[in-house]
Amino acid sequence: MIHPVIMAGGTGSRLWPLSRQLNPKQFLKLTDDHLSMLQLTVARLDGMESADPLLICNEDHRFLAAEQMRQAGYKDARIILEPCGRNTAPAIALAALQLAKATDDGADDPLMLVLAADHLIQDVAAFQQGIQKAIPLARQGKLVTFGIVPSHPETGYGYIEQGKELEDSCYSVDRFVEKPDLATAESYLASGDYLWNSGMFMFGARQYLTELEKHRPEILSICQAAVEDANEDLHFTRINEAVFAECPEDSIDYAVMEKTQNAAVVALDAGWSDIGSWSALWDVSEKDANGNSFMGDVIAHDTTSTLARSENRLIATVGVSDLVIIETKDALLVAHKDKVQDVKKIVERLKNDDRNEHINHREVYRPWGVYDSIDSGERYQVKRITVKPGAKLSVQMHHHRAEHWIVVSGTAKVTNGEKTYLVTENQSTFIPVGQVHSLENPGVIDLELIEVQSGSYLGEDDIVRYEDRYGRS
Repeated sequence: MIHPVIMAGGTGSRLWPLSRQLNPKQFLKLTDDHLSMLQLTVARLDGMESADPLLICNEDHRFLAAEQMRQAGYKDARIILEPCGRNTAPAIALAALQLAKATDDGADDPLMLVLAADHLIQDVAAFQQGIQKAIPLARQGKLVTFGIVPSHPETGYGYIEQGKELEDSCYSVDRFVEKPDLATAESYLASGDYLWNSGMFMFGARQYLTELEKHRPEILSICQAAVEDANEDLHFTRINEAVFAECPEDSIDYAVMEKTQNAAVVALDAGWSDIGSWSALWDVSEKDANGNSFMGDVIAHDTTSTLARSENRLIATVGVSDLVIIETKDALLVAHKDKVQDVKKIVERLKNDDRNEHINHREVYRPWGVYDSIDSGERYQVKRITVKPGAKLSVQMHHHRAEHWIVVSGTAKVTNGEKTYLVTENQSTFIPVGQVHSLENPGVIDLELIEVQSGSYLGEDDIVRYEDRYGRS
């Protein structure tokens, strides 16, 4: 049995404005109308003899990750929370330590299948066949990576040079190569000896820890100390933040794969893409006769080779080509397809200007539901709030704002100071400044309400929590 380990960190800044710091690309429905990239990653394991996936994600994404795993059929998904990013070598070590601890020393070394949550694989059957080829190699103590058979001279990926053939489509690794220039990439493609480095792996948990101890012992020792002081919170594993923060940042490639004598690579031709930019998404999207890929409300005239996605408003194009046009509730991106790598510079500008459009969308997901910031101005803010059945916001208080709640549908159970009462459709209630209060949905349908905030300060950090069922401070 294999143990899938899914790395769901990262921010995907090159896919702004759809991807945001608190809602990055692995949680978005980029290539499928119904499933996010994370959910597609989990779904492609269907039919394989595997344990439930183990997720590694950022602390800020824990409830979003848990909810998407619940939707995928894993109600009590196991999730390791990274308090800070330290790249892939430490992240994988956390998972390996947990898997090794859960099995007896005398038992078989648990096989880890390490996947990224934000990759697209169009040929699932070929992907699963590649996994099966890797299993006997991993059982022999090999650290197996999956190399993608290149379709063109790509300068945005690292490469793996194949060594001698071990099995069918399985090779030893001669070397790992950094992202090349175009001429070098063309020579790699012509030689037939190079594969794209996918960042997917299979190996025994204890075998990986042994290699890590050999090549980067300081990473292993810090991860061991952080895991030993971990605690369980709901179905989250919280490791020691102060200890883990001291861990060196390093990728698994630099820390282990480029140094080990036990590396092997399986050649994989499965329609793989890391969807690293808007042009990459256009490459894998269905297109019309003019080479356009449209999603949402788009009307085009004399338009070619363009990617346009509308979430709310009509996009109309006339006489353009090779553009990327992305519309969300609070931002609009227009870029040439050849320049989409520079979208991250817009994100940097937003950060430097102390704006918040790179952090979150107008719609913000919480463990109890979602809110949409409809309007705001001096001393007021309006939100549309949706609370899931049985969910409850924290018992809290605000120093600077009052709140007026109007129920649109469903029934709200409101605690307002010493009073607790129900508020139903077309009814409202008022929460004064400084009043301890809470909101709960006791019903079986979604509770939807309009919240009007007023006061001298309306920031989300003006919340004093007294009680919270979701473990937030």
